[in-house]
Amino acid sequence: MVRKKYSRKEIAFGVLASFMTILVLTFYLWHITESVHLGYAIGRGEKELEKLEDDLKKLKTKKAALLSLDHIEKKAREQMKMTETREDQIIYEDFFKPLPL
Repeated sequence: MVRKKYSRKEIAFGVLASFMTILVLTFYLWHITESVHLGYAIGRGEKELEKLEDDLKKLKTKKAALLSLDHIEKKAREQMKMTETREDQIIYEDFFKPLPL
Protein backbone atom coordinates (compact mmCIF):
# COMPACT_ATOMS: atom_id res chain seq x y z
CA MET A 1 0.00 0.00 0.00
CA VAL A 2 1.34 3.35 -1.03
CA ARG A 3 0.63 6.42 1.05
CA LYS A 4 0.46 9.82 -0.50
CA LYS A 5 2.80 12.32 1.06
CA TYR A 6 1.30 15.66 1.82
CA SER A 7 3.28 18.79 1.13
CA ARG A 8 3.90 21.38 3.83
CA LYS A 9 1.46 23.69 2.13
CA GLU A 10 -1.34 21.10 2.28
CA ILE A 11 -0.59 20.31 5.93
CA ALA A 12 -0.56 24.02 6.83
CA PHE A 13 -3.85 24.52 5.02
CA GLY A 14 -5.40 21.55 6.87
CA VAL A 15 -4.20 22.84 10.25
CA LEU A 16 -5.43 26.36 9.45
CA ALA A 17 -8.83 25.05 8.30
CA SER A 18 -9.16 22.96 11.48
CA PHE A 19 -8.15 25.93 13.64
CA MET A 20 -10.68 28.23 11.90
CA THR A 21 -13.43 25.62 12.30
CA ILE A 22 -12.70 25.28 16.02
CA LEU A 23 -12.55 29.07 16.37
CA VAL A 24 -15.95 29.54 14.67
CA LEU A 25 -17.56 26.79 16.76
CA THR A 26 -16.11 28.26 19.96
CA PHE A 27 -17.45 31.72 19.08
CA TYR A 28 -20.86 30.23 18.24
CA LEU A 29 -21.05 28.41 21.60
CA TRP A 30 -19.94 31.55 23.46
CA HIS A 31 -22.62 33.56 21.65
CA ILE A 32 -25.37 31.07 22.54
CA THR A 33 -24.21 30.94 26.17
CA GLU A 34 -24.22 34.74 26.47
CA SER A 35 -27.70 34.90 24.94
CA VAL A 36 -28.99 32.47 27.57
CA HIS A 37 -27.32 34.47 30.37
CA LEU A 38 -28.84 37.70 29.07
CA GLY A 39 -32.26 36.04 28.91
CA TYR A 40 -32.00 35.02 32.55
CA ALA A 41 -30.82 38.52 33.53
CA ILE A 42 -33.76 40.10 31.70
CA GLY A 43 -36.15 37.71 33.46
CA ARG A 44 -34.72 38.62 36.86
CA GLY A 45 -34.94 42.32 36.00
CA GLU A 46 -38.57 42.02 34.94
CA LYS A 47 -39.47 40.19 38.17
CA GLU A 48 -37.71 42.88 40.21
CA LEU A 49 -39.55 45.60 38.26
CA GLU A 50 -42.91 43.93 38.93
CA LYS A 51 -42.07 43.69 42.64
CA LEU A 52 -41.05 47.35 42.80
CA GLU A 53 -44.21 48.44 40.96
CA ASP A 54 -46.30 46.44 43.42
CA ASP A 55 -44.46 48.04 46.34
CA LEU A 56 -45.04 51.46 44.80
CA LYS A 57 -48.79 50.81 44.51
CA LYS A 58 -48.90 49.73 48.17
CA LEU A 59 -47.01 52.83 49.27
CA LYS A 60 -49.28 55.13 47.25
CA THR A 61 -52.30 53.49 48.85
CA LYS A 62 -50.78 53.91 52.31
CA LYS A 63 -49.94 57.55 51.57
CA ALA A 64 -53.51 58.25 50.46
CA ALA A 65 -54.87 56.63 53.61
CA LEU A 66 -52.53 58.61 55.87
CA LEU A 67 -53.32 61.91 54.15
CA SER A 68 -57.10 61.47 54.28
CA LEU A 69 -58.84 64.16 56.30
CA ASP A 70 -60.67 61.63 58.45
CA HIS A 71 -57.38 60.01 59.46
CA ILE A 72 -55.76 63.37 60.22
CA GLU A 73 -58.73 64.52 62.29
CA LYS A 74 -58.75 61.24 64.24
CA LYS A 75 -55.02 61.57 65.01
CA ALA A 76 -55.46 65.21 66.03
CA ARG A 77 -58.25 64.34 68.45
CA GLU A 78 -56.68 61.18 69.92
CA GLN A 79 -52.96 61.91 70.06
CA MET A 80 -52.86 65.70 70.32
CA LYS A 81 -56.10 66.08 72.33
CA MET A 82 -57.38 68.75 69.94
CA THR A 83 -61.03 69.84 69.95
CA GLU A 84 -63.29 71.93 67.76
CA THR A 85 -62.74 75.67 68.04
CA ARG A 86 -65.26 77.72 69.96
CA GLU A 87 -66.72 80.90 68.50
CA ASP A 88 -64.88 83.08 71.04
CA GLN A 89 -61.52 81.64 69.91
CA ILE A 90 -61.90 82.82 66.31
CA ILE A 91 -60.33 86.17 65.45
CA TYR A 92 -61.39 87.89 62.25
CA GLU A 93 -58.99 90.28 60.56
CA ASP A 94 -60.09 92.99 58.18
CA PHE A 95 -57.70 92.62 55.29
CA PHE A 96 -59.53 95.11 53.11
CA LYS A 97 -59.21 98.22 55.27
CA PRO A 98 -57.40 101.11 53.57
CA LEU A 99 -53.75 101.67 54.27
CA PRO A 100 -52.85 104.77 56.28
CA LEU A 101 -51.33 107.56 54.23
